[in-house]
Amino acid sequence: MKAKKILLPIIAAIVIIAIMVVAYFALDGKEVYGTYWSLLAPIVAIALALITKEVYSSLFIGVTIGAVLSSGFSFSRTFEAIVSSIEVTQVEGETIYSGGLISAINANAGIFIFLVLLGIVVALVNKSGGSQAFGRWAQKHIKTKVGALLATFLLGVLIFVDDYFNCLTVGSVMAPVTDSHKISRAKLAFIIDATAAPICMIAPVSSWAAAVSSYYSSENLTGIELFIRAIPYNFYSLLTIGFVILLSVLAFDYGKMSGAEIKAQSGDLGMINVSDDNDNQTNEKGRVFDLLIPIIVLVIACVAGLLYNGGFFSGESFIAAFENTSAGDGLSFGAMISIVFIVIYLIARGLVSFKDAMSCISKGFVAMVPAIIILTLATCLKDMTVGLGSKVFVGNVMSGVASGFTAFLPALIFIVACLIAFATGTSWGTAGILIPIVASVFTNEADPLFFIGISACLAGAVCGDHCSPISDTTIMASAGAQCNHIEHVSTQLPYAITIAAISFVSFIIAGFVKNVYISLAAAFALLIVTVLVIKMITKKKEA
Repeated sequence: MKAKKILLPIIAAIVIIAIMVVAYFALDGKEVYGTYWSLLAPIVAIALALITKEVYSSLFIGVTIGAVLSSGFSFSRTFEAIVSSIEVTQVEGETIYSGGLISAINANAGIFIFLVLLGIVVALVNKSGGSQAFGRWAQKHIKTKVGALLATFLLGVLIFVDDYFNCLTVGSVMAPVTDSHKISRAKLAFIIDATAAPICMIAPVSSWAAAVSSYYSSENLTGIELFIRAIPYNFYSLLTIGFVILLSVLAFDYGKMSGAEIKAQSGDLGMINVSDDNDNQTNEKGRVFDLLIPIIVLVIACVAGLLYNGGFFSGESFIAAFENTSAGDGLSFGAMISIVFIVIYLIARGLVSFKDAMSCISKGFVAMVPAIIILTLATCLKDMTVGLGSKVFVGNVMSGVASGFTAFLPALIFIVACLIAFATGTSWGTAGILIPIVASVFTNEADPLFFIGISACLAGAVCGDHCSPISDTTIMASAGAQCNHIEHVSTQLPYAITIAAISFVSFIIAGFVKNVYISLAAAFALLIVTVLVIKMITKKKEA
């Protein structure tokens, strides 16, 4: 085992050096922008993360490769690209920059603040005894493992406003419940992830709807109308909901998740413990409403913060406010307001002292440090990939295969969107790249294929985001469940691939029949049959 641990990094280093040598001679001064080389950095980073199970070094190596390509193999400019940003090339008069670590931190400043604030809320609720009280209540009222899984799923569905908020809130609230029924943190992370991006992508009132709707508008169709009309064909998001329910009710697992669940039954939940020994002390005075009231206040304050940031209280309509809002700014504003209320409430209840409340600030920050580091590196890698022209490369590929088999195009768009989102780790970025391309392919807004194509783009974006270890939502799901990030990715991957395969077939069917009812019925029929067959195979293997 030790030899294997030593050998893997050595092999990885040799392979990376070989790749860069090949790239150096293959490019030989040629333009990198808009070529397949633009996807090299994320592909290497993802492969390394899955092979070595070490995410920090894998992401940093990916960032370094992106910086080398951006700088044209210049040693000094490579470090400049990693730290800040660097000009890559001139394209149609526009200066293209490859963002570095400082740019990534600046871009995510609002989200980082929200993460820390949410970590403080979790620390406060834990200190008050509210989480323990909810755990005791759940043990009495949620009697079965199936009930715990479905309750977690339901809470995830109810928090549809934003995926970051969903991941961290569901994780902190439901962890005591799932722990009491010996559900692994990997399984909790999967349910959190399955009710984050997939739910937000089919919720008309969410930060995702606002982002996606901003990518398209025409005289006859607004962006939000397009988003709503594309929902019924978003097979991946809809099938993910059905998949979680089926898996919970049928009470089985497969792939690496099965191993994680077997370990959980023996007491190894796979949790990353980021707290100190003093946090394990139980506050017996805490009650269930000491958890519920802070969470309800947090939800209301965050929604109000999103609306305020979008101009709702200055005269903008409800939909327009969500279209204009900034998720990081709005959520941070709401979380700050809720923390003030929570501290006053808990002190008034006599559950924590002022000194205890202030100590939760550092604990909340420490709890979120791993997620902040991964998110910074992942954003930096994404910016470099975009700066190297991945959008141009994908657009050229799509336009080259667009003619000749129109009915198959939605399925093709779904696969392309999956690959882009997987490589770049962003659903929003993938939608921003592909929606204009899809709109140029399907020019008739009255044709059902237009909406099927847009849905395939959005579904593929969610799927790739769901699978990618450098996705911000995947990172947040790991943080919310306090689960090892690579374990979350590796246990979730077989489930996501299963749903993706069914979605791919469903888009082929939809491309031919062009009827939403027939397409949805076929998709869910395929899902049920597939899950039952997998369960039968799993039972045979166990026997």
